[in-house]
Amino acid sequence: MKFLLITLITHLPDPVSGVRRTTNETFRKVVDDAVLGEELGFDGYGVGERHERPFISSSPPVVLSHVAARTSRIRLFTAVTTLSLLDPVRAYEDYATLDHLSGGRLELIIGKGNGSAQRDLFAVTPEDQWDRNAESYELFRRLWREDKVTWSGRFRPPLVDAEVWPRPLQQPVRVWHGSATSRASVDLAARYGDPLFSANVTHDIEPYAALVEHYRERWAAYGRDPADAVVGAGTAGFLAARTTQEAVERYRPVFEATVAQQRRAGLVPAFETLEDYVERSSALVGSPAQIVEKVLRYHERFGHTVMHLHADGAGLTPPQHRANLELFQAEIAPVLRRHIPDPPWPDAPGGTAPTYAAEAVPAAAAPVPVG
Repeated sequence: MKFLLITLITHLPDPVSGVRRTTNETFRKVVDDAVLGEELGFDGYGVGERHERPFISSSPPVVLSHVAARTSRIRLFTAVTTLSLLDPVRAYEDYATLDHLSGGRLELIIGKGNGSAQRDLFAVTPEDQWDRNAESYELFRRLWREDKVTWSGRFRPPLVDAEVWPRPLQQPVRVWHGSATSRASVDLAARYGDPLFSANVTHDIEPYAALVEHYRERWAAYGRDPADAVVGAGTAGFLAARTTQEAVERYRPVFEATVAQQRRAGLVPAFETLEDYVERSSALVGSPAQIVEKVLRYHERFGHTVMHLHADGAGLTPPQHRANLELFQAEIAPVLRRHIPDPPWPDAPGGTAPTYAAEAVPAAAAPVPVG
């Protein structure tokens, strides 16, 4: 199993101290957390993309470029690249450049994104966002693979023998599809033979497991070998301690601050109490043995071979944050690696990203459903 650290770069006061870092301090911490992740042996570091409060993650290529300059081994993920909002040509240029600057360590997780404010900012509607995501990915995918592209669609001007530079270092970059609520993104991943990354952060296991199951069904329906399907999954939070009671009490202010923020935003929390959250959500809060048991329980439903933890360490001091991640690598990750196989994974920076199945889209593939 492989392990990622991921941040959405949420710009909020710390749930314990009440102190909010400056924007500059927050960005510096994001980079420092990536350096720490590499030092401790994590396999990847991801930066989200959001274009609305309370996030300041509107430019992941820039952030990841700085991370690339400060690291040498860890793979660099987007989480997610919001293709429904972006011009795929411009996104390709940014990420092909980043692929070179990182020595071929780039991995992309794409998705339509969420939030009404960022849709309004980019003039995208709820009705067309899935069509935009699918169309943008069609062009984005071709740009990585073809030296000249002729293409036309609904949402951007057509291309005729277009050459887009630079050509990527990886041939091509690996693209995962972020999955949270809709079968559209799941079907898109299966159609193209791409891996799936389940968000798995807001609700209990059932809705996410249903989408993963649908992915595997669609994968087979497109004529692909079920053994080639690759799944990653997120976690809602992480805090490990020697005893479950210690972990739960240390995590309590983080949970209470998150619930308060959701209510201020007019949302209904999926879990009303911390005890229910620890039991039924994907959060990994407890002793090492308890955390291993929960991950293995989720693996029975998802079959995932990649997992992410939140990189921010909200509510923890820097020494506590480091100790938390060290405990994961010392007592949790080794057990999970013994029980869960690795996905296809480049052995060293600068290599070609592995393929999972046939590159070509099946000739009889049905249109991608919307909704």
